[in-house]
Amino acid sequence: MAKYRPTSLPAPWLKRIWMDRNIEVDHAAYPFCLPLFRDPDFELIFDRPLTIIVGENGTGKSTLLEAIAVLAGFDSGGGGRGHHAVDHESSFAQDGDILTRYMKASWLPKVGRGWFFRAETFFSVARYLDESGSRFADFLSHSHGEGFMRLFNERCTQQGIFIFDEPESALSPARQFEFLQLLHEMNQQGQMQAIIATHSPIIMALPNANLLQIDRGGLMPVRLEETSHYRIMREFILDPAGTVDAMFTSSN
Repeated sequence: MAKYRPTSLPAPWLKRIWMDRNIEVDHAAYPFCLPLFRDPDFELIFDRPLTIIVGENGTGKSTLLEAIAVLAGFDSGGGGRGHHAVDHESSFAQDGDILTRYMKASWLPKVGRGWFFRAETFFSVARYLDESGSRFADFLSHSHGEGFMRLFNERCTQQGIFIFDEPESALSPARQFEFLQLLHEMNQQGQMQAIIATHSPIIMALPNANLLQIDRGGLMPVRLEETSHYRIMREFILDPAGTVDAMFTSSN
C-alpha cells in the first residue's frame, strides 16, 4: 500500500455522492425500493466536516453508510483500508455493496486514510486485527463499550475520513459524551471528515455538524429538538412513570 501523504486542504474532502442516472435500477428490489433511493436524482452534498444522519430503523441509514464506505475504499465489513473482517461475508447483508455499483462520488482530494466503524461487525474486525498481529489490537480483552472507546481513541486521532454506523450501541451515556469530545477535538484540529448514523440525541448534539433526517421526502436538514429521538427522550426524562404508563396504555 502506498504511503499516505496528509493533505493541507480542509475537510470535507468527500464533496458529493449521487446516483448514476445512466444505469437503470430495479425499484422493486432492495435497497432501491426504499424512499431514500427511489428518486433517480438522489444526491448527498457534504458541505461540513461533520455529517450526522438520523432516522428510524429500516430507512436505509446503514445501507447508505456502507455504500459511502465502499466508495471511500474501505471493506464493506468495516475497518481501515486493506482490512478484511473475519467471516464478514455471512454476518450481514451487503446491501451497500450493491448500492455502490449505481453511485458516483466526487473528492477534493481523495483521502485514503480513515476507518469504517460498524457496531455489528466490531468483533469480526477486532479478530482480524488480532490474527494479523497488529500491535494496536487487544480490543477484545475489554468490555464491549471499553473496546469501542479504545478503538476510537487509537484509530481516530490521525487525518482521515471516518464513517460510524451507530457508534453508541455499546456506549453508556458517559461514554457517549467521551466519544463526542473526541470528535469535537478532531474537528477543531481539522483532522477529520466524519459521517455518522446514530439514534443517540447526545451524538446528534455534536457542535457544527450537519444534522440530516431520513423521511419520506429523502434526506432533509433537521434541528436536534425536532427529531423523534430527542422528543421521546425528553418526554421520558421529564416524566418517566407517565411516559411508560402511556406506552402501556396505548398498547392495550
